Amino acid sequence: MNTTAFSFLLSSLAGLSTMIGTIPIFFKFNEKKIISAALAFASGVMISVSLTDLIPESLTLFHHLYRLTPTFLLMGIFIVLGIIFSMLIDKFLPAENIYQSKDKKLYRIGLISMLAIIFHNIPEGIATFMANSSNTKLGISLAIAIALHNIPEGISISVPLFYATKRKSKSLLYTFISGISEPFGALIAYWFLSPFINDVIMAILFAMIAGIMIHIAIYELLPGSIQYQQKKLSIICFIVGVIFMLVNHFIF
Repeated sequence: MNTTAFSFLLSSLAGLSTMIGTIPIFFKFNEKKIISAALAFASGVMISVSLTDLIPESLTLFHHLYRLTPTFLLMGIFIVLGIIFSMLIDKFLPAENIYQSKDKKLYRIGLISMLAIIFHNIPEGIATFMANSSNTKLGISLAIAIALHNIPEGISISVPLFYATKRKSKSLLYTFISGISEPFGALIAYWFLSPFINDVIMAILFAMIAGIMIHIAIYELLPGSIQYQQKKLSIICFIVGVIFMLVNHFIF
């Protein structure tokens, strides 16, 4: 298998690992507990990914070209822009009127999580493709790390959408769309971006995605978890989500 085909394979496997996060919808659990646990866990994952992966990566890439003060300033600006972008999505994203009030909130959480993860997965697909093209060992390590943290991201989409709509097919479809965005990112890199991708563009993308994820975690996922009155479970699952990603980060 040539390097290009293997790069696409790695990106596809990493992205489609998101589908493993749909497993909880096929088993019967206490509805309030599984929703509360899944949203809190996903919130911990997104916070941890932002603080230990995306923001440090953005900082490193900016610092290759700028001194420390403009580096922090630029990173801060694009994190805030990511937060504003996420707020605009939250404001203008319509919820389907056929669902009850609480279900409508879950439906929005699932949709917003899907959009955030698509924005996250596309540059990850680009990064995996570019890394494997230059260093196969690095590409494999990166793909494994991405696959592991895509699993809880799948949970953050599939669980709220399933309990909002009661339809496994819709939950699976939306989770699949988010996962397939990863090889789509690799395809973009292969067709268009390889000659143009540079540290500044990747730094901007990582900072903005961090802002989007932080906003979703704090404004959507955590409040969504807490509203099911499982406060102790929410705290435990949030901490588990953070620890899961920290362990993943340090291993890979």
